[in-house]
Amino acid sequence: MMMFEKGGPVVWILLAYSVLGVSIVAAQYLQLMLRKRAKLHLPIEQWPQGGELRIVEQLTQACDAKGHGAELRAAAAHHIYDEMRPMEAGIKTVSLLANTAPLLGLLGTITGMIKAFQVIESAGGKVDAMALAGGIWEAMLTTGIGLAVAIPLLILIHFWESALTRYHWQLQQAAALVLNDSEQAALWQQESITGAI
Repeated sequence: MMMFEKGGPVVWILLAYSVLGVSIVAAQYLQLMLRKRAKLHLPIEQWPQGGELRIVEQLTQACDAKGHGAELRAAAAHHIYDEMRPMEAGIKTVSLLANTAPLLGLLGTITGMIKAFQVIESAGGKVDAMALAGGIWEAMLTTGIGLAVAIPLLILIHFWESALTRYHWQLQQAAALVLNDSEQAALWQQESITGAI
């Protein structure tokens, strides 16, 4: 508690940054990790309900309605985006918190040094080191806390983005199953028409 009293209002803001950032990352990362993943080498009937199965079902319907080709690829990209968007919610917020935390720490450093120089000025230049300690303490403390908030948030963002990349790849692989089948069916149909002529 003494740390918050000595550090001033900037330390309280950094504490709020830390709580908010860790809460967002924990909620999203856990949600992402707890999703049931389809084993893509198994038949689709054995896949659990989840993003991969939804992608395949939506693309199968789109294939029946739109046929093959560029429209189906566009539909795949759209459905993958829809699956990814809730998982990415909050990443910009946490990134903003992680990037501005050191700047807030620097702001605390400046305010602490201003206090220290005000003490020197009010004492007419004859200052005891103890009188300066409060301002210097605030200056160093806020810098340290700013970095202590930013570094873990940046590491957590890295793990979150890695998990998102793996999930995105999984969705792309699921979509590729339908797209490849669709393209093979289109080629077979074209060959049949060519052969009939």
